[in-house]
Amino acid sequence: MSDSRPPRRLAWFSILILVCVSILSYLALIQPWALRQDQAPIVENEVAAQDLRAPYDFQYISEVRTEQARREAERAVQPVYSPPDPNVARQQFELLDAALSDIAAIRADQNLSIDEKKAAVEAISTLQLRSESVDILLRLSNARWEKVRAAALSVLEQAMRTPIRNQDLSAVRAGLPLFVSPSAGLTQVETDLVVELVAPLVVPNSFYSPELTEAARQAARDAVEPVIQSYKQGQMIVASGEIITPAHYEALTEYGLIAPTNPANRYAGAAAIVVVSALFTVLYFLRRRTPPLQDLRGMLVFSAILLVFLVGARVILPNRSILPYLYPLPAFGLLVSVLFGMESGMVFSLLMSILVAYGMPDGQWLLPYYLLTSLCGVLALGRARRLGQFLYAGGAITASGMALIMAYRFPFTDIDWIGLLTLLGAAVFYGVASPSLTIPFQYLLSQFLGLTTALQLLEISRPDSPLLKYFLQRAPGTYQHSLQVANLAEQAAERIGADGLLTRVAALFHDVGKAANPLFFVENQPSNQINAHDDMEPLDAADHIIRHVEDGLKLARKYRLPRRLLDFISEHHGTLVARYQYNRAVEAAGGDASKVDIERFRYPGPKPRSRETAILMLADGVEARARAERPQNDEQMYAMVRSVIAHIQKDGQLDDAPLTQKDLQEIAESFVSTLRVTYHPRLEYPKDLPETPSPPLSKTRSRK
Repeated sequence: MSDSRPPRRLAWFSILILVCVSILSYLALIQPWALRQDQAPIVENEVAAQDLRAPYDFQYISEVRTEQARREAERAVQPVYSPPDPNVARQQFELLDAALSDIAAIRADQNLSIDEKKAAVEAISTLQLRSESVDILLRLSNARWEKVRAAALSVLEQAMRTPIRNQDLSAVRAGLPLFVSPSAGLTQVETDLVVELVAPLVVPNSFYSPELTEAARQAARDAVEPVIQSYKQGQMIVASGEIITPAHYEALTEYGLIAPTNPANRYAGAAAIVVVSALFTVLYFLRRRTPPLQDLRGMLVFSAILLVFLVGARVILPNRSILPYLYPLPAFGLLVSVLFGMESGMVFSLLMSILVAYGMPDGQWLLPYYLLTSLCGVLALGRARRLGQFLYAGGAITASGMALIMAYRFPFTDIDWIGLLTLLGAAVFYGVASPSLTIPFQYLLSQFLGLTTALQLLEISRPDSPLLKYFLQRAPGTYQHSLQVANLAEQAAERIGADGLLTRVAALFHDVGKAANPLFFVENQPSNQINAHDDMEPLDAADHIIRHVEDGLKLARKYRLPRRLLDFISEHHGTLVARYQYNRAVEAAGGDASKVDIERFRYPGPKPRSRETAILMLADGVEARARAERPQNDEQMYAMVRSVIAHIQKDGQLDDAPLTQKDLQEIAESFVSTLRVTYHPRLEYPKDLPETPSPPLSKTRSRK
C-alpha cells in the first residue's frame, strides 16, 4: 500500500500551480481594466456628471463645513489696535507748547519788523500756517493771543486723549472745531486759527497689534461648535452640472462613494485576501486523506476553471447594477462538484464567492447572494447522476437567489417595485444559466482532459450502449462475471468513501478485452467443449490470456470510453502472474521453477494507483475464487476473502494504492456482505409436484 501523500514531484507541481493561481488571482482583484469604468468620475472642483443622492440616512461631523464656519468667524473679527499711547500725546503737546512759546517770543520781540516776524513764524517747522493765518496771529492782541494759545493746547489735549488710527486721522482733524469750547470766547476766525495750529500735531496714537488681532481671531475660531451635517435617504448631495465642492466631496467620501486615492491600501488588502485564500486551500488539502486533485491534469483543469470565472467576474461586473445578479457564478461550484466531488464544490464555492465580491460596490449584498446560492446549487445537484438533478440545482439556485434579494435588497435599500422585479428576474436567469453552462462544459472538459462525470458513466453503463451490447453478445459469461464484480466493487468503494459509481462502471468494462477471443476463456465455453488451454503450450496460453488487457484497451479507445476507465482495464490485474499457466509450465519443466521465466507469465501492469482500481483488482479476484469454490457460510467466505487480499497484498500489488489497513478491513467486510446475498442457501423444492387440476370452463367463465 502506498502513502496517501502525493509524490514529491507532484507536490512541487502543486505548490507551483498554487503560487501561479494566487498571483493571477491577485492581478484579477487589482486590475484596472474593467470593461466598464466608473460612469461618473467624482473629482473635487469639477462638474458632477450625474445626480448623486444619499443612499441612506446618515449624519457626521463635517470637518469641511466646520472649518468654513471657523474661517467666517475669524474673518468677522476686526483688526485689534493698542490703546491710545500717552507718550505720543505728551510728545505732541510738548511740541505744540514749544511752538506757541516761540510764536509768543516772536510777537514780543520789538526789534523785529512785521515782515521779519512773519518770516520767523513761517519758519517754525512744527506748524503749517498759511500767510493769512500768520497775519491774523501777529495782529491779535496779547489777551486774544493768550486765549488762542490756551484753546490750542486744550484742543490738542482732548484730541490726543481719544484713539487715533491712521485711517481715522483725516476724520479726527476735520472734527477739531468740535473740541473748541464755546466758553473760550473765541471768534470764528480765532477758532479756525486754533484748528490750524493744532491740526499738524494731531497724529495717530493707536496702532495695529498683530498679536492681539490673532488672539481675537483664535478665540473666535475656538468658539465655533463642530458642524453636524445630516442627509436623508434620497436627498440630493450634488446635482448634475454643479461644481463638486469640498463639502460635497466630503459627504460622498463619508458615504463610501469615493474610493481611496491611495492605491497602496487597495493593493495590500487584495494581497491579504489572496494569501488567506491560498492558506485555506493548503490547509484543506492537507486535512484531506485523499485530496480531490490527485494528478497534474486535474489541478490544471481546476485552476483554469477558477481563473476563468474569477477574471470574467472582475472584468465584467464592476460599476454595473443588474449584471452582478445575472453572472452565473454558481456554475463554477457545479462544475467543480461534477468533476472533483461535492465537497470540493462547496469548499471552493466559498473561496470564489469571497474573491468575486471583494471590493465590489455592493459586495456586502453580493457575498451572501453568491455564496448561499452556490451552496444550495451544489447540495441540490448532489452526485449529478441524472439530468433531472441539474434541473433541481437550477431551481434551488433561483429560489435561494430570489429569497436573498428579498432579504438583503428590499428592506435595506431604496428600491421600487420595478427595480425589485428586475432583480428577481435576474435571479431567475441566474438560476437557469448556471446549470445550463455546467452541462456542456462538464462534458467538454471531461472529454478533453480525460476526466469522468456521473452523467458520462451512467450513459456508457446503459445496457444498450454499443460496447456493452457488443460485450454481451460476444462474451456473455464474462459479461455476467463483470456484473458480479461490479456489485462487489461498488459496495466496497462506497463503504470506504471512494467513488462507487466510477468503480461499478469501470468493473463492467474491465474484462471487455475477452470479447475479442471469448471462447478462450472458461466462463464463455460451453460445458461440452474441449478447453483450448489443454492443447496449447503454457506460454502461448498465458500470452492469449494476458492479451485480453491490451485488447480491452483497444476496444475502449475504439468506443471512446473515458480515459479514466482505461486505468481500470490496464491495472485490474496489475503485475500479477497468470498462475495456472505458470504452474503448468513448471510441471512441464519437471517441477524445476528455475527453468521457467516467471516474468513471461506476468501481466504488463501497472499496479493499481488509486483506491478504485485497487478495489476492482480485489473484487475481481474474490469473485473468481467465489465462483470456483462456492463458499457456503460466513467462515468460508471470510477465509476466502482474506486469502485473496493477503495474496494480492503480499505480491506487492497494493504498494501504489492509497489504501490503509482499515480500508482493507472494511473492503473485506463489504465483500462478505455482498457474497452472503449472492450465495445464500436456497430452498430445495420437491422434484415431483402433483398436478393441479384445471377448473371447469363453466366455473372459470362465471368468475369473470
